[in-house]
Amino acid sequence: MTVKTKSYIYQHGTLGGLMQDLMDGTEKIGTLSNYGDFGLGTLEGSNGEIIFLDGVIYHADETGKINQLTGDELTPYAAVTNFESDEQFSLANSSDDTVKAAILEKVSHNLFAAVKIEGTFKHMHVRVAPKQEKPYPRFVEIARHQPEFEADDIAGTIVGFFTPNLFQGAAAAGFHLHFISDDRRFGGHVLDFELTDGKIDLMELAEFRQHFPTENADYLKNEIKLDDITKDIEEAE
Repeated sequence: MTVKTKSYIYQHGTLGGLMQDLMDGTEKIGTLSNYGDFGLGTLEGSNGEIIFLDGVIYHADETGKINQLTGDELTPYAAVTNFESDEQFSLANSSDDTVKAAILEKVSHNLFAAVKIEGTFKHMHVRVAPKQEKPYPRFVEIARHQPEFEADDIAGTIVGFFTPNLFQGAAAAGFHLHFISDDRRFGGHVLDFELTDGKIDLMELAEFRQHFPTENADYLKNEIKLDDITKDIEEAE
């Protein structure tokens, strides 16, 4: 797999901030489209799950409904890239662990990689974080009571990233994946899945561009406690 020297993941906010309770919307979600057409995130108050796919921004809310966003909505955390496949392979009748293991054989564990899985899924299990109001709780408290949704024999696309362990806290080390069905009626943060038949496209990334919410007083004042949020990420993600 050849690394494109100009390829990058662009991220606004940090997952660690979201975990700690820094959930203010600090950037218009549409601004991320200047940096990529593929990715994921959430809205202010950790409201739901965002999927960027082919330049369109979708939002799964806590009722399970999918909406297309205008771009003016605010986000505390989102990550995107301009997706161009470096490597493609197919798999059939595979568990999520089998799919992830196959991906990890093909990408460097020290680079970010964009992951796109298109196909038919025998089973798809997602969660959608419910919207919170200030004072925000820690994200792990939300995750313990989040709505979960399941579907069988569903066609769609998994969108997400592999993050090296070194960047745990900035993002979620390992795989962070969101799903949206082809009919745009089902989606969310992927908990587990079983792939019936699909193609996996991968793109290793040469740069990690981190944009901070420099105008947000809460983010500037409340130091993120790495030990605490690392445990929370492992539980919540």
